[in-house]
Amino acid sequence: MIAGKTQISIAIAATLVFASALAPSQRPLFDDAPRTASKPAVVFLYPEQVTVPAGKPTTIALHFRVAPGLHINSHTPIEKELIPATFSIPAGSGVRLVSAVYPPGTDFALPIDPTTKLSVYFGDFTIQARIVAAPGNHLVESTLRYQACDNNACMPPKTIIAAIDVIGK
Repeated sequence: MIAGKTQISIAIAATLVFASALAPSQRPLFDDAPRTASKPAVVFLYPEQVTVPAGKPTTIALHFRVAPGLHINSHTPIEKELIPATFSIPAGSGVRLVSAVYPPGTDFALPIDPTTKLSVYFGDFTIQARIVAAPGNHLVESTLRYQACDNNACMPPKTIIAAIDVIGK
């Protein structure tokens, strides 16, 4: 029974990848506007600036929004073949990511296989990032890597920049 479910999951993932390759400009079901550079699938909302105690681990809340009609895999997708949402901070930025706490995903089933559940984010979601900043002002180009999908196809994985001015005092 488990082998059969795994085969179905692999078939669904392969179908989504194949469909996304055939229709890279496909529009989401609930939004008539095509996805372009001016209308990305996920946007970083805020904060633009945070002040934290230098050298001390501090938690900051990072807010993102998934475009209507789309979803992205959560940080812990149910199927290992799926690409998780992942937040990171580049080395050498003056700020170190100690840990990131992601929200739980929402269970979601595609219309083509209502028995297989996915763990996804819709709409607004928040990542709690625990950071340590060196003293000073640091413009950090943190990133969120994700794969956005609609009910018919997935887009290629993408990484967006979440620019944050981190002031270590």
